[in-house]
Amino acid sequence: MSRTSSYHKLLVSAVSFQKNVYLILEAKSFETTRACRWICNHLAAEHLGDHNDQVKKCLEIHEQLIEVIDGLTKMEQALTKNLQAILDDGEADNGGISG
Repeated sequence: MSRTSSYHKLLVSAVSFQKNVYLILEAKSFETTRACRWICNHLAAEHLGDHNDQVKKCLEIHEQLIEVIDGLTKMEQALTKNLQAILDDGEADNGGISG
C-alpha cells in the first residue's frame, strides 16, 4: 500500500471518528435537554430542603456534563495533534508542495 493511500485511509478513518463524536454530542444535547426539563419540573423547593440543596443538586448534574465535554475536548485535541503530525509529514515527503 502506498503512502498516499495510507494517508487517505487514515483521513477517512478520522472523518468516521468525527462523525461518531458528532453523534455522541447530539445524544448528549438531547440528554441535556431532557435533564433540563426534569430539573425544572421536579427540583422545586418542596422536594429539597432549601435553596442551597437545589443549587448543589443542579451543580452535580452540570459537573457530570462538563466532565463529558472535557473528555471529548481532550479526545479532539489528541486527534488534531495526530492529524497535524501526519499532514506535516506528508508535506515534508512532497517537498513542501501541497496537493
